[in-house]
Amino acid sequence: MSARVTSRGTAAGLLALALVTSLSACSNGSSDDSASGGEGSSSLTLWDPYPQFDESDAWPQLVQKCGEENGVTIERTGYDTTDLTNQVLRAAQQGNAPSVLVVDNPVVSTLADGGVLADNDTTGLDASGVEDNILAAGEVDGQTYGVPIGANTLALYYNKTVLSAAGVDPSTITDWDSLTDALQKVEDSGKNGITFSAIGTEEGSFQFLPWFWGSGAELTDLASSDAQSALSLWSGWVQQGLAPQTVISNNQQSAWEEFLTGDYGFVENGTWQLGPVKESGLDWGVIPIPGRDGGTAPAPTGGEFVTIPTQADTASYDKSAAVVQCLTSADNALETDTTLSYVSALADVQEQQVSADADLQPWVEAVSAARGRTSDGLGTDYPGISEQLWNAVQAALSGSQSPQAALEAAQQAAGSN
Repeated sequence: MSARVTSRGTAAGLLALALVTSLSACSNGSSDDSASGGEGSSSLTLWDPYPQFDESDAWPQLVQKCGEENGVTIERTGYDTTDLTNQVLRAAQQGNAPSVLVVDNPVVSTLADGGVLADNDTTGLDASGVEDNILAAGEVDGQTYGVPIGANTLALYYNKTVLSAAGVDPSTITDWDSLTDALQKVEDSGKNGITFSAIGTEEGSFQFLPWFWGSGAELTDLASSDAQSALSLWSGWVQQGLAPQTVISNNQQSAWEEFLTGDYGFVENGTWQLGPVKESGLDWGVIPIPGRDGGTAPAPTGGEFVTIPTQADTASYDKSAAVVQCLTSADNALETDTTLSYVSALADVQEQQVSADADLQPWVEAVSAARGRTSDGLGTDYPGISEQLWNAVQAALSGSQSPQAALEAAQQAAGSN
């Protein structure tokens, strides 16, 4: 995962989320119309997690276009995701939150719970047409906050040259057993089976979740027999040499770099690597992550929501909402999602994306099966559960605990938080 997408797709900003619990409707807005975008204001502030883009790039140009179309000048600031979370928390406490906030989707529920974000009924935002599973990350207690700008997720890239030499037909990989058989064939041919990220951070949980959910497990019961089967799969691969010991310390980018050596049959990675793999010189393909007994495993959604922070001057919401609708509209989504390496949150735009680039088809399928990390009513409970999950993965893959013991300890710790 690139540095740009790592911070977004894996919610590195969750490290700061504990601070939000002390914020209870504390975003009072600014009394200065020029800062808050109140009635009569000619400017709005927008913060996003894309510091790598400058005025020559498509995203900032779209931001300015949406401002011009709605009669406002937009003052845009890009932060790294962790910095963005911290900055918006401080701003909310001080009453000068930005007019528009583009934020990593797992952060939405926590900011909403802390009163930092205004709901769509209040602001007038319209999220109709958005795929339900993508929108779910922004739904909290019956209210929706913001509009998703797009989504990314995980699948399995494979090296066609390696698989061909091992006698593996990727179309026959339909479940965990057939995947493990394929990894063994690759290993027997003198190459390495699969690499992934099992690091002790949100990236590790992000990468484990397709296997966890693909077993039928739920995050409300980390120690279930289904969950144990998923962790046993990963730990078994490491113990058998089908996955390297480096997965314990790999982040998503380092796992990707291992795959680019040409020595691996598979890597678990995301939509954001589609451009780089095309430039890599590898003969490659993509398949969805299989469920234990078949089908496509639900992978977690990455990506941002465009939201409106709570303001004291509620007259500002009309202009902010107009800008958000412009940024997320079907007319602009194709260019925006291409720029951000996202699958669109809109089905019609997804079809346009596949027409323009057939390599996106498996990613559209993967996003359609994906789940929000804070969905299923988890909301602000997710960060604590995720931390215990990655701790269990680390313990099992290092051999310090069995999968069963590691997950039982994780469930006990998560339940006591």
